[in-house]
Amino acid sequence: QVQLVESGGRLVQAGGSLRLSCAASGRTFSNYFMGWFRQAPGKEREFVAAINPNGGSNQYADPVKGRFTISRDNAKNTVYLQMNSLKPEDTAVYYCAAGSVWSARPNLYEYWGQGTQVTVFS
Repeated sequence: QVQLVESGGRLVQAGGSLRLSCAASGRTFSNYFMGWFRQAPGKEREFVAAINPNGGSNQYADPVKGRFTISRDNAKNTVYLQMNSLKPEDTAVYYCAAGSVWSARPNLYEYWGQGTQVTVFS
């Protein structure tokens, strides 16, 4: 089992920045691919970003490319999502997830956090 706890979500003005954190405990964090997903009201959960176990490769959804950066610190068992130039359409609950394969598909991730709310106002 891997337990994931997200933090850092809050109300922020458009154009601002936030850094989300996801702290992991349980099984060896550095073995897992980590992903960030988000879900807005009335919408399906969507892929945001993913990073491989050693942090050397990452992947982003088109809407966030150039604005968001995913990173991880395996010594701290934590994955981050730096979000810059935030837009109202970034408003959602953000979830981190851990999986054994490289994927943008949420159903391929095995462990999920409880989510953290990000609200961007204009």
